Amino acid sequence: MEEILIPQFPDRVCAIQDFALLELAGNADKDIIQRAVDACAGLGGGTVVVPEGNWISGPIHLRSHICLALEQGAVITFSDNFADYLPVVFTRWEGMECYNYSPLIYARDCENIAVTGQGTLIGSGEAWWHWKKLQQEAANKLCYAESLGIPVEDRIYGTEEAALRPSFIQPVNCKNVWIEGISIKDGPQWTVHPVYCENVLIQNIRIVSCGPNTDGLNPDSCKNVLIENSYFETGDDCIAINSGMNEDGWRVNKPCENIVIRNCVMREGHGGLVIGSGMSGGVRNVYAYDCKIGGGDRGIRLKSMRGRGGYVENVWFENIEIDDVREEAVQINMFYGYSTVVPKTQTPSVFDNIHVKEIAGKGAKIAVEIRGLPEHRLKTICLENIALSAETALVCTDVEVMDIKNVHIQATDDKTIELTKVQKLKVQDLSIE
Repeated sequence: MEEILIPQFPDRVCAIQDFALLELAGNADKDIIQRAVDACAGLGGGTVVVPEGNWISGPIHLRSHICLALEQGAVITFSDNFADYLPVVFTRWEGMECYNYSPLIYARDCENIAVTGQGTLIGSGEAWWHWKKLQQEAANKLCYAESLGIPVEDRIYGTEEAALRPSFIQPVNCKNVWIEGISIKDGPQWTVHPVYCENVLIQNIRIVSCGPNTDGLNPDSCKNVLIENSYFETGDDCIAINSGMNEDGWRVNKPCENIVIRNCVMREGHGGLVIGSGMSGGVRNVYAYDCKIGGGDRGIRLKSMRGRGGYVENVWFENIEIDDVREEAVQINMFYGYSTVVPKTQTPSVFDNIHVKEIAGKGAKIAVEIRGLPEHRLKTICLENIALSAETALVCTDVEVMDIKNVHIQATDDKTIELTKVQKLKVQDLSIE
């Protein structure tokens, strides 16, 4: 992957307080940041500065050549009035294209955009989180829309009855995206969610969110993404790489590719470093290294199920520390059981050339679990230089090629090594104590 460069912006500064409306003095001016963005864009672009203080905002729609910069002590709290996020915009909701409530920070078809600084974004997610219990009917309708021949322009939601929550930060089909330095708290659903973007640079951010499905970072059918030096503590997966869901993912047919993740800390997520389960457009060329995962359900997790299709190929996890997860430290599982909607088909996914090496940690329930489909095995899986302690040691089934080298597991309860239905097994130094 070529080096991803920081976008350059015109040497122009627009301070948001210059765009306050006098008649709103003493009241919350929810449009002040948007007016500053629009004015700065109209002048050819530049940096929109949010100074120290507490600011209330509705949705912010970035435009090309705009850097939204939060100074230290700046706090933007987003409105919890759902109507503020209308009219609907084009979006991807859990891997399916539709029109829904605007994300809190949104951009479409832009280039050279950024959200940076030392400030904080607060998403008022508590107002939205109960929609998780109300969304199923609309989620079913959307998930099956492609198989029923419903075009994207007719998939219009954006109602409290449909209850489909928006993402927090979502650039769509943008080029040269930079998110740096900021802290982000409690969005409605997925937190940082670039879709169809190219050249995405995410550095030194901190995400803390405890609501349902509040993933930290979801690169979605993006190309050339660098994620580094960031902290994630989330109510769902910390970093999850996606590329669309089922038939709609196949129609779009846009992989998520060339992804580098390094020097990140993941805590308390359902998974720390995750691929899937919405990977129907394919995922390839992923390198995650020098990361730490602590607490949460699982460490490294690749997940799919019958009906997803797509592929995951050319993936490396290296030098990862995984401590005190409640389930598997390392899991590759084709029987994912928590999908929002059950697929209509049995189409399997292809997983090939997956490398997991230099992994250490303690306190898992299961050290390594790898499960392919009986009718469609995982292709090539490599485990190398792994030192883990767990209650249960190693479970591996339905793999074409399994390469195990220098794997040492301390199992407190079940020391069994289950290696079944592996067509070609290569083992060099495997021990369970």
